Amino acid sequence: MTRLIPTAILIGATAALASCASDKPKANAEVVAASRVTTIGVNAYLWRAALDAVSFMPIAQTDSNGGVIVTDWYQNPALPSERMKVTVTILDQDLRADAVQVAAQRQTYAGGQWSDAPVQAATVQKLEEIILSKARDLRRAAVAG
Repeated sequence: MTRLIPTAILIGATAALASCASDKPKANAEVVAASRVTTIGVNAYLWRAALDAVSFMPIAQTDSNGGVIVTDWYQNPALPSERMKVTVTILDQDLRADAVQVAAQRQTYAGGQWSDAPVQAATVQKLEEIILSKARDLRRAAVAG
């Protein structure tokens, strides 16, 4: 036997719950700047830092819920016979060193065509370090004020 709850009781209960929720203390800076920020699908500090780190390159695609940033080919004006393409993936909602992964492609121009060339592991590692450092700075700035 199902029992129906009158609408007035449901509305009253909802209002009571809402008033309890508004009695909560305001969030302090520590909570706002927590290492896990989930308004998007991934950690917001890592996301912002990754966007900043590759901002000099043309962005081909971004997905903040999936945590992927793909750049288009970037050709350094000082080195016109070389170009790079980078994919940054944010893997977690926590601000951790293993939550960011960078993959890079490099091509060189010779004989009228572009051909794939190896990317030094140090290049990818350095970009990951830059992103992590920027993310930590963003978090510290949020905690400080």
